[in-house]
Amino acid sequence: MSRLTPAALTMSPFLTTRTPSWFVLCAAVLCVSFVSHGECQSSPTPPTPCSVSNSCETCVPHKKCLWCFSTNNCTEYPVSWLLPPVSQCPLSQARWALCWMSFEALVILLGVLGGVILVSITVCCCCCCCRCHKKRQSRPDRDEELFNRKREEMRQRSEERKQDRKERQDEIRRKYGLIGDKDHPYSKFENE
Repeated sequence: MSRLTPAALTMSPFLTTRTPSWFVLCAAVLCVSFVSHGECQSSPTPPTPCSVSNSCETCVPHKKCLWCFSTNNCTEYPVSWLLPPVSQCPLSQARWALCWMSFEALVILLGVLGGVILVSITVCCCCCCCRCHKKRQSRPDRDEELFNRKREEMRQRSEERKQDRKERQDEIRRKYGLIGDKDHPYSKFENE
């Protein structure tokens, strides 16, 4: 650990500044206003048992309770199983979370929603893959087009150089009379 010297204290802006007293006072008032003496000492209310409910409307708001229309009683939802056993209540007569929808319909609805979500994710993935695949395929087409264009330019330059060489060679041949040119002054005289 390093020791703080008086010189170090004067150099550090954080150690030399003092906290305003009004700031400390405001912080204390906020802490006291948020804490209520009555709530701190009270214990949480015990949950109401499911068997006390005598109607579907009072039973299903509690997520741990299950209402059965065939027996007209509210029982605890068996959390050890995903679906309540038929011996407790048939699925078409069981209500959980909503009175107007049977547990059977709720299971079917959740299955359909899960299937729709999976299908939509699969379609999105396929669309993304197809786009990436098309981009990869279009890139070789562009590369091939660029290669063909460069090859054509090189062929044209080669043809131009070839034509220039031929003209220079013809000029040299005319100069030394190797090509019969009547208008050229250096052409050979031929005997007739």
